[in-house]
Amino acid sequence: QVQLVESGGGSVQAGGSLRLSCAASEYTISTYCMGWFRQAPGKEREVVATITGAGITSYADSVKVRFTISKDNAKNILYLQMNSLKPEDTAMYYCAAQRFATWYCPPLRRGIGDFDSWGQGTQVTVSA
Repeated sequence: QVQLVESGGGSVQAGGSLRLSCAASEYTISTYCMGWFRQAPGKEREVVATITGAGITSYADSVKVRFTISKDNAKNILYLQMNSLKPEDTAMYYCAAQRFATWYCPPLRRGIGDFDSWGQGTQVTVSA
Protein backbone atom coordinates (compact mmCIF):
# COMPACT_ATOMS: atom_id res chain seq x y z
CA GLN A 1 0.00 0.00 0.00
CA VAL A 2 0.98 3.59 -0.63
CA GLN A 3 1.58 5.92 2.31
CA LEU A 4 -0.44 9.12 2.04
CA VAL A 5 -0.26 12.22 4.26
CA GLU A 6 -2.81 15.01 4.00
CA SER A 7 -2.32 18.59 5.15
CA GLY A 8 -3.87 22.02 4.71
CA GLY A 9 -7.10 21.68 6.63
CA GLY A 10 -8.34 24.34 9.00
CA SER A 11 -11.19 26.61 9.99
CA VAL A 12 -12.59 29.23 7.63
CA GLN A 13 -15.70 31.32 7.27
CA ALA A 14 -18.26 30.61 4.59
CA GLY A 15 -17.10 31.91 1.24
CA GLY A 16 -13.46 31.34 2.08
CA SER A 17 -10.89 29.08 0.47
CA LEU A 18 -8.50 26.32 1.48
CA ARG A 19 -6.03 24.17 -0.41
CA LEU A 20 -5.48 20.62 0.75
CA SER A 21 -2.35 18.65 -0.10
CA CYS A 22 -1.66 14.95 -0.10
CA ALA A 23 1.93 13.71 -0.27
CA ALA A 24 2.49 10.16 -1.48
CA SER A 25 5.32 7.93 -0.34
CA GLU A 26 6.32 6.70 -3.75
CA TYR A 27 5.86 7.62 -7.36
CA THR A 28 2.15 6.95 -7.54
CA ILE A 29 0.63 10.26 -8.57
CA SER A 30 1.51 9.91 -12.23
CA THR A 31 0.13 6.41 -12.62
CA TYR A 32 -2.55 5.83 -9.97
CA CYS A 33 -6.12 6.94 -9.70
CA MET A 34 -6.13 9.47 -6.86
CA GLY A 35 -9.17 10.74 -5.02
CA TRP A 36 -10.36 13.13 -2.35
CA PHE A 37 -13.09 11.95 -0.03
CA ARG A 38 -14.82 13.44 2.98
CA GLN A 39 -16.75 12.27 5.98
CA ALA A 40 -18.95 14.48 8.11
CA PRO A 41 -19.99 13.43 11.64
CA GLY A 42 -22.71 10.81 11.50
CA LYS A 43 -22.47 10.42 7.74
CA GLU A 44 -20.84 7.95 5.39
CA ARG A 45 -17.59 8.73 3.65
CA GLU A 46 -18.26 10.17 0.22
CA VAL A 47 -16.21 10.88 -2.85
CA VAL A 48 -15.44 14.51 -3.62
CA ALA A 49 -13.24 14.29 -6.72
CA THR A 50 -10.93 11.92 -8.56
CA ILE A 51 -8.11 12.30 -11.03
CA THR A 52 -6.64 9.58 -13.23
CA GLY A 53 -2.96 9.02 -13.87
CA ALA A 54 -3.48 10.82 -17.17
CA GLY A 55 -5.14 13.79 -15.48
CA ILE A 56 -8.81 13.19 -16.24
CA THR A 57 -10.94 14.64 -13.45
CA SER A 58 -14.40 13.93 -12.05
CA TYR A 59 -16.33 15.83 -9.38
CA ALA A 60 -19.30 15.24 -7.14
CA ASP A 61 -22.19 17.50 -8.09
CA SER A 62 -22.04 19.21 -4.70
CA VAL A 63 -18.53 20.59 -5.33
CA LYS A 64 -18.47 21.16 -9.10
CA VAL A 65 -17.21 24.62 -10.05
CA ARG A 66 -16.13 25.33 -6.46
CA PHE A 67 -13.43 22.64 -6.00
CA THR A 68 -10.50 21.73 -8.24
CA ILE A 69 -8.44 18.55 -7.99
CA SER A 70 -4.94 18.69 -9.42
CA LYS A 71 -1.54 17.11 -8.99
CA ASP A 72 2.17 17.72 -9.34
CA ASN A 73 3.71 14.56 -10.75
CA ALA A 74 7.26 15.75 -10.18
CA LYS A 75 6.61 16.40 -6.48
CA ASN A 76 4.25 13.44 -6.08
CA ILE A 77 1.61 15.67 -4.44
CA LEU A 78 -2.14 15.72 -4.93
CA TYR A 79 -4.11 18.93 -4.30
CA LEU A 80 -7.67 19.99 -3.68
CA GLN A 81 -8.37 23.69 -4.11
CA MET A 82 -11.62 24.54 -2.35
CA ASN A 83 -13.28 27.89 -3.04
CA SER A 84 -16.62 29.38 -1.99
CA LEU A 85 -16.71 27.05 0.98
CA LYS A 86 -20.04 26.35 2.67
CA PRO A 87 -20.83 25.11 6.19
CA GLU A 88 -21.99 21.83 4.62
CA ASP A 89 -18.42 21.26 3.39
CA THR A 90 -17.36 20.74 7.01
CA ALA A 91 -15.85 17.25 7.26
CA MET A 92 -12.70 15.22 7.63
CA TYR A 93 -11.06 15.10 4.22
CA TYR A 94 -9.08 12.08 3.08
CA CYS A 95 -6.99 11.31 0.05
CA ALA A 96 -6.84 7.82 -1.39
CA ALA A 97 -4.99 5.96 -4.12
CA GLN A 98 -5.51 2.87 -6.19
CA ARG A 99 -3.64 1.53 -9.18
CA PHE A 100 -5.63 1.32 -12.40
CA ALA A 101 -4.90 1.98 -16.06
CA THR A 102 -3.64 5.55 -16.35
CA TRP A 103 -6.79 6.68 -18.12
CA TYR A 104 -9.17 5.17 -15.55
CA CYS A 105 -10.77 5.98 -12.22
CA PRO A 106 -13.88 4.19 -10.97
CA PRO A 107 -17.17 6.02 -11.55
CA LEU A 108 -18.00 8.27 -8.62
CA ARG A 109 -21.16 6.30 -7.91
CA ARG A 110 -19.00 3.34 -6.82
CA GLY A 111 -17.89 5.28 -3.76
CA ILE A 112 -14.92 4.29 -1.62
CA GLY A 113 -14.74 0.53 -2.13
CA ASP A 114 -12.17 0.48 -4.93
CA PHE A 115 -9.45 2.33 -2.99
CA ASP A 116 -6.97 0.47 -0.78
CA SER A 117 -4.56 3.19 0.35
CA TRP A 118 -5.79 6.01 2.58
CA GLY A 119 -4.33 8.93 4.44
CA GLN A 120 -5.15 9.83 8.03
CA GLY A 121 -7.33 12.78 7.08
CA THR A 122 -7.32 16.53 7.63
CA GLN A 123 -10.19 18.45 9.22
CA VAL A 124 -12.00 21.23 7.38
CA THR A 125 -14.45 23.36 9.36
CA VAL A 126 -16.53 26.07 7.69
CA SER A 127 -18.47 28.47 9.87
CA ALA A 128 -21.51 30.42 8.75
